[in-house]
Amino acid sequence: MPDLYLGLISGTSADGIDAALVAFDDAAPRDAATRSAPLQARLLFGRTYPWDPALRRQLVALGQQDAALTLDDLGELDTRIAEAFANAAGRALADSGTDRVQVAAIGSHGQTLRHRPLGRHGDGRWPYTVQLGDPSLIAERSGIRTVADFRRRDVAAGGHGAPLLPALHAALLHAPGEDRAVLNLGGIGNLTLLPGDGGPVRGFDTGPANGLMDAWCLRHTGEAFDRAGALAASGRVDAALLARLRAEPWFTLPPPKSTGRDQFHLGWVDAALRGGETPADVQATLLALSATTIADALRALQPATARLVACGGGVHNPVLMRALADALPGCVVESSAAHGLDPDHVEAMGFAWLARQTLLGLPGNLPSVTGARGPRVLGGVYPA
Repeated sequence: MPDLYLGLISGTSADGIDAALVAFDDAAPRDAATRSAPLQARLLFGRTYPWDPALRRQLVALGQQDAALTLDDLGELDTRIAEAFANAAGRALADSGTDRVQVAAIGSHGQTLRHRPLGRHGDGRWPYTVQLGDPSLIAERSGIRTVADFRRRDVAAGGHGAPLLPALHAALLHAPGEDRAVLNLGGIGNLTLLPGDGGPVRGFDTGPANGLMDAWCLRHTGEAFDRAGALAASGRVDAALLARLRAEPWFTLPPPKSTGRDQFHLGWVDAALRGGETPADVQATLLALSATTIADALRALQPATARLVACGGGVHNPVLMRALADALPGCVVESSAAHGLDPDHVEAMGFAWLARQTLLGLPGNLPSVTGARGPRVLGGVYPA
């Protein structure tokens, strides 16, 4: 079987479809929790393919708390997202000069519309998570076996279904003797804690990273994100607003925990505003919210962290990266690029790896992270 996999994901911000073509070189694939030897994963090609602007606006709008879809709308959107993913796969193969027969499988995350691992009312009844992008259609269009729907098996086993990448972070970035953390700065922030003494890997969502800032920037400037943090840098942090936002009870919940745009959305921000705030000041405050809640979580759960390795789109926001460094004195804050991992494609690499785990019959989750009852083989396989 070729050991070349294509990972596809559109994250919480829905800023594009990330495609990563990954070669795995380790001769002895291991259980997700094993860190006895480093995983050899090489990114051969990575690129982000943009959404159709109208479809992206719909996806962002559907992430809000009060969004609703008819069954017909839901079915059509599932197909449209799958078509976009299949097109991204085809473009990635063409742009990288790769024949589809060389690829063992596509690992498709899809687009999350709702993530309710504790149920709609937070009481643990009827938990669910919804990712759209019909994998049958992706397999049909691409001619490549597709592995998808990774989160629901973990939720079925009592877990949060997220985050799913700490096992890969551990395999790629664990360093004996140094407490490290890996931070994914997507729409939602999530941390992987890698203790240097070989203790259990932990991971959890921290709350907003780029998602609120992106949505606020789009509302007030028409731009999909705050390029280089310019809007935030032009404003001042509103301490009273920051305190109201930080008072959200979710931030004090212990892990395992996960969240999404359906909880942290612009309606949530609007409810904390008192009127008269400038767009730049709110953006500066949202950036401070991301940095301080991430730092709070890291200090609370792994206070001796010596190095924070960041990946995801937020790495390109120097204002956010400086805010994180300021909030974590004594901790090195750096991009995953310093470790040979392209920060824009670590997450897509993760879904290539998860597809491989599934085909090898190996677990992809870490119960110490998600809270599931045990390790589980994740996802379903859709033949070409």
